[in-house]
Amino acid sequence: IHGGPFANIAQGTNSVIATRMGLSLSDYVVTEAGFGFDLGAEKFFDIKCGYSGLSPKAVVLVATLRAMKYHGGASLSELQEPNMEALEKGIANLEKHVENIQRFNVCAVVAINKFATDTQEEIDFVKKRCREMHITAVEADVWAKGGEGAIELANKVVDVADKCTCTYQPMYDWKWDIPRKIEAIAKQIYGAEAVDFTAKAKSDLKKIAALGLEELPVCIAKTQKSLSDNPELLGRPKDFVVTVREIEIAAGAGFVVPITGSIMRMPGLPATPSAENIDVDDDGNITGLF
Repeated sequence: IHGGPFANIAQGTNSVIATRMGLSLSDYVVTEAGFGFDLGAEKFFDIKCGYSGLSPKAVVLVATLRAMKYHGGASLSELQEPNMEALEKGIANLEKHVENIQRFNVCAVVAINKFATDTQEEIDFVKKRCREMHITAVEADVWAKGGEGAIELANKVVDVADKCTCTYQPMYDWKWDIPRKIEAIAKQIYGAEAVDFTAKAKSDLKKIAALGLEELPVCIAKTQKSLSDNPELLGRPKDFVVTVREIEIAAGAGFVVPITGSIMRMPGLPATPSAENIDVDDDGNITGLF
């Protein structure tokens, strides 16, 4: 279940009511927490679980070889080609996400979203590295095989969830002041060296304190393209500074929104909508899809 909006600009999770409804109707509930673990999952744990008392039994971290090769320096036009060198560099990004899961004390499974161009050597390399991190990695071949291609993954997730005895640990205490909460996420989850607050952000902090809202959780708006607030820093960047340029108050939602880097909270739409290229002929054949 995913209700949006996305976790780069908002909380990125479905409602507590939706999850509780799912739990009342089924033995297992799978819910998306948008984009990388540094965004959707951090907010799922620190905001949604904080308010609801829910404690997930497993995290499914979806990964593609293409994304890891891109984080390892391969260009977009080269992602379909075998490239062990780029994969070996880019897997550092996956490793950081796995470490972040472990920081929350939750059991995990890595789902390798398989593409037709993936090689067995590349897949085996990722599985081996995951074993070294004490995490199981399973291929999910749903593009080629549909639901049948996800049976192994589903069985593994059920097994991990049933055996997990962990209780998630939040990244911060809501009673901390706002800067300390932001710094905890930036340093422990993103891997930042420090956090810089602009004059506008400092003014916003004073307003938040004056309104007695310092004990609200934080919902950081950050680019989804990097662990940092700079979309150009790929892989596992280090020694970077996260810049908080302003902090908005979402009192009704129950959190404050530190806005970092150059992220736009209202992404623009393309000049030409994709729908204009989609058509259906007299025989029911659809053309113009992605």
